[in-house]
Amino acid sequence: MFIKYKEVTKNFNFSKAFNRDELPGYIKHYVLEGENILVAYKTQRDHGVFTDSQIVLFDSEKNMGRKQIYTIPYDSISTISITFDKDSAELNILLENGYPIVLNFINTEPEDKLRLRLLYTVINRVICGKEPSERDVERLMRDDLSFN
Repeated sequence: MFIKYKEVTKNFNFSKAFNRDELPGYIKHYVLEGENILVAYKTQRDHGVFTDSQIVLFDSEKNMGRKQIYTIPYDSISTISITFDKDSAELNILLENGYPIVLNFINTEPEDKLRLRLLYTVINRVICGKEPSERDVERLMRDDLSFN
């Protein structure tokens, strides 16, 4: 049996992480019961939520009134990499079905890069079949970005 998946072709350029307590109510409906929100990001009109088991991307099309929601379970990720530049970062995800997803993080400060390093480590451990470090998960949930 062959199932064709729709490719995620939208580029997301997240500018800053924001307080998970300020998430709009409709976003919380897409977080599964028992999941922990690790980090939430926002663009001008879109949101991205990283939990301890999935990524949920919200794509609002300008002037169209349409919203597309992509749910990407970590166990559907084949490969993940992260690239850091002076003031940006890029998370490259290859899904098991062969489709790539690129998430850009712009205007990053040192604490933003640390947050992304922790997030990358958690996701990478999950896709490798290992438990993420409890300390890394706790740091993300508390937004503890001290450099120690």
